[in-house]
Amino acid sequence: MDIGLLTLVIVLAIAVLLVMGLPLAFVTGAVAVTVGLVNFGPVVLGLIGSRIYSFMNEYVLVAVPMFILMASLMERTGVAQDLYRAMHVWAGGLKGGLAVQTLGVAMIMAAMTGIIGGEIVLLGMIALPQMLRVGYQKNIAIGTICAGGSLGTMIPPSIVLIIYGLTANVAIGDLFLATIVPGFLLAGLYLAYILIRCAINPSLGPPAPLEERQMPIAQKLALFKDLVLPLTVAAWVLGSIYAGIASVSEAAGMGVVGTLVAAAVRRELNWRVVRESVLQTMNTCGMLLWLTFGATALIGVYNLMGGTAFVKSVVTGLEMAPIFVILVMMGILVVMGLFMDWVGILLLTVPIFVPVIVSLGYDPVWFGVLFCMNMQVSYLSPPFGPAAFYLKGVAPPDISLQDIFAALWPFIILQIIGLTLVLTIPDIALWLPTLVYR
Repeated sequence: MDIGLLTLVIVLAIAVLLVMGLPLAFVTGAVAVTVGLVNFGPVVLGLIGSRIYSFMNEYVLVAVPMFILMASLMERTGVAQDLYRAMHVWAGGLKGGLAVQTLGVAMIMAAMTGIIGGEIVLLGMIALPQMLRVGYQKNIAIGTICAGGSLGTMIPPSIVLIIYGLTANVAIGDLFLATIVPGFLLAGLYLAYILIRCAINPSLGPPAPLEERQMPIAQKLALFKDLVLPLTVAAWVLGSIYAGIASVSEAAGMGVVGTLVAAAVRRELNWRVVRESVLQTMNTCGMLLWLTFGATALIGVYNLMGGTAFVKSVVTGLEMAPIFVILVMMGILVVMGLFMDWVGILLLTVPIFVPVIVSLGYDPVWFGVLFCMNMQVSYLSPPFGPAAFYLKGVAPPDISLQDIFAALWPFIILQIIGLTLVLTIPDIALWLPTLVYR
């Protein structure tokens, strides 16, 4: 069968099986095995197993369960609650101050953990009731929590960046550096939107109650005492990576040790916390691994058939400027993000897109930043929008899923603005890695 026609058959088969409700991991695995057997016979099973083994044998992959365990431990030891309470008091009389400090907490938690689900759930449990209690308009409250919580993909250490680096064969340290400025760019856009909206209409985000604003300075400073150890752990993890002291995997392992020590010093470490954290880590890693198995098998079979070379020849043969090729890729990612999780999107597209990007003369680190920003949009976009479902699970009963998605559109527009800026000005992402390694 012609490779072009076979590509169409694979895409249609995946789409049909997904519509039937089959999990993505088993869909990609089944299509890979079927297509491989038809084209190469039983020998392809050994080749698929070998490809999966070589990918899973990457040492840096150890960082994934370590960062997930670190995040899970922090969720269960009261770090987020203490952080939120401290910043809530310090927000003072600023209009929209509660939303601003919620965004600040989200950024700090992103730098501590690198995943989004736990951040949104925690902020939904802690911040949303507080904002609604003091009279915040629910769209501002909902949008701040979902958009801020999604920053975990942009602010290192990010699980998305680690998987991208492994798949695209790009240095993860470079990716971590490259996403810092774009991550703060997105946060700055959110911050400006919140402050401008609340300045125009203070009823959207009233200031903190008077009794909290008048708290003595000594009490305000005392609120930060429980945060020294957790923030030190986050600084050590990122600082050791950037300074070249430790690899990503080593820093992740030390992050877990530091988190355990911090929890013990805070007298919040017990067997129940450890057990629940380990179970959550195993469940999350199990899901990631099965998605990885299926997608790796499919891409391996497709490469054997000459699929990557076919896509590369088609794209490079198009009579259009390279930037329009990037725009087509961005459009594909946006559409896939409406229906699929980031893991599946990454593993299915990056092995095909990155060789094309390199052949066009673009930096795969820059494309990795664009990919992460695109996934920011997918986290909020209906109908899949995982951020909305995370928040719905802990939101008050009177807040519907429709209310949540309606509140996210201004923040999706801000994400697209940020993506456009990095797309048109690559130095926003690349100047920091260039500065560090120059």
